[in-house]
This record gives sequence, structure tokens and C-alpha cells, in this order.
Amino acid sequence: MRMEGEEPATADGGGQIKRALIDATAGAIAGGISRTVTSPLDVQLEPTSLWALVRSNVTAPSKYTGMLQATKDIFREEGLPVVKGFWRGNVPALLMVMPYTAIQFAVLHKLKTFAAGSSKTEDHIQLSPYLSYASGALAGCAATVGSYPFDLLRTILASQGEPKVYPTMRSAFVDIVRTRGFRGVYAGLSPTLVEIVPYAGLQFGTYDTFKRWTMAWNHHVSSTTSSISTDDNLSSFQLFICGLAAGTCAKLVCHPLDVVKKRFQIEGLQRHPKYGGRVEHHAYRNMFDALRRILQTEGWAGLYKGIVPSTVKAAPAGAVTFVAYEFTSDWLESILT
Repeated sequence: MRMEGEEPATADGGGQIKRALIDATAGAIAGGISRTVTSPLDVQLEPTSLWALVRSNVTAPSKYTGMLQATKDIFREEGLPVVKGFWRGNVPALLMVMPYTAIQFAVLHKLKTFAAGSSKTEDHIQLSPYLSYASGALAGCAATVGSYPFDLLRTILASQGEPKVYPTMRSAFVDIVRTRGFRGVYAGLSPTLVEIVPYAGLQFGTYDTFKRWTMAWNHHVSSTTSSISTDDNLSSFQLFICGLAAGTCAKLVCHPLDVVKKRFQIEGLQRHPKYGGRVEHHAYRNMFDALRRILQTEGWAGLYKGIVPSTVKAAPAGAVTFVAYEFTSDWLESILT
């Protein structure tokens, strides 16, 4: 597989558009594959402990108290056609993830080309960690702004429980715009952007770093075994491990910001009490107020609620995304150039 090969270094607009289309298409396909594979790990967005109701002294038990208990409940509620339960909200999730990864990888390649002064992928991998971090962070910001309404709708549909408050994504969108205005579809954007800067930066920066380390290890092994191979290509397994490590590092650092983001997204959602307490409209003044209130009512555990299933989902999701992108972009490049 051609991982670090040279792409056509055309300066004309047609070549640049073709490169952007390859990156965007490969990113969208990779995101769709990754999201579908890991969707069962993303069905619960509530605390898995006591939930302190905002602006009151009343507490209500969360519906789920752990991964195994959540799995059992979903089997019991959904019956044999459990696919419906584990993939609840996957369609709107795909509508969010695919545009997100399409924009992210297209912008990322453009930024790395600018930073490296070259469109060759082997030059991109040699960028300093700081430039890799900055490129990933900016690409993540651009992708977030472009796909955020779908992220909001996906979160709401996956969080509402039974009976459903919104039967379709369209009904959710119409009600949000009617009750909260157009700004409502961007509720939680600020903490999301604050989260995505370190998350995307760490994910792409550490991914490139782990790839460089793996290449160096391959060269070391090759030299000690007197092999004549000096190929910088990495195996699919090595790429997966690099992506897995990068996703784990990024998620462990940024999980508290993801918790805050989701609290903003589900403000005012009417649902059955068994699915957790309701977050009232304007429950938090800003993300710093949300962090303070969560710490006061739920402690540090509140900021790291769901960290295990979240990491179990995010780490392989990142790994699958990277591997699928590498394969798909190579394939598209081979048939379009």
C-alpha cells in the first residue's frame, strides 16, 4: 500500500480541486465507516451515577450505571431487533460525521501543504509536532463549524429515550428553531470549539508523531536484520495502533470538555425521568460556570463520567478513521490520477 508516496504536485487550480475532492471523499467515507462500526458504544450520553438536577436539591438516578447494565437494558427494551437500540440516532450521526471528516481532512491537507511548502505526503509527515498540532486544531475547528447542527441533532435524538420527544431529525430541527431561534442549532458551539482545539490537535499531532516513531523503529529493525528495504510504508496494523494511541491520548485529556458540551446541547430536552434529570434552559451561564457547577454537584467524577465507554469508542473510532482514510485516499488517487 502506498502510504507516503508522492502525489501530483500540480500548481493549477484543476489539480488542487482534484486533491481536495480526493481528501474530502476519502474523509467522508472513512468517517462513515468509523461511525457505523462504533455506534453501539455511543447510545448513552448521560451520567452513569446520581444526576444532580440543575437549580434544585433533588437528585434522580440515572438510567444507566455502567456499560454492562446499559447493554442489558437495551436488549430488554428493544427485544431481539436490538440493532434499532444500539444504532439509535446513527443516521443523523452519519450526517454529522461524514461532512465533519470530509471538511477536516480536506482542510488538514491544505494546511499541511502550506506549512511544508509541498503537497508531497512524505514531506507532511516530517512537519514539527507543533505544526502538526496547529494544522489538526484548525482543521477540526473548520469541520466543527461546518457540521455542528447535525452534531446537536444527533445528540438530542440519541439522548431523548422513550417515548421519543422527536420522532425525526426534521421535527427536532423545527422545534429547536421555533423555541430557541436559529442560534439554538449552535447551542454549545463555544465549548465544542474549546474542546476541539486540543482534541483535534492532539489526535493529529500524536498520530504523526507515532507514525514517525514507527517508521524509525522499522528502519532500526531493518538495519539490525541486514534487510535492504528502506520503505517508509507502514502496515495496516501499525497505522491502526498509531491511530488507537492517538485517539486514547486525545480523549483522556479532553473528556471533561465533551461532558460540558453535551450538557449545553440537551438543555430543555423533555424526556422521561428514568433517562436522567432534565437540564433546564439557560442552566449554565457559560462553559466555566458549567464546569464549576458540575464540580460542586457531582465532583471530579462528574467531569469524567462515561470516560471508559467514551474512550473505548473514541480510540478505535480514530484508528478506524485513519486507516480507512489512508486506504481510501490511495485508492481514489490511483484511479483519478
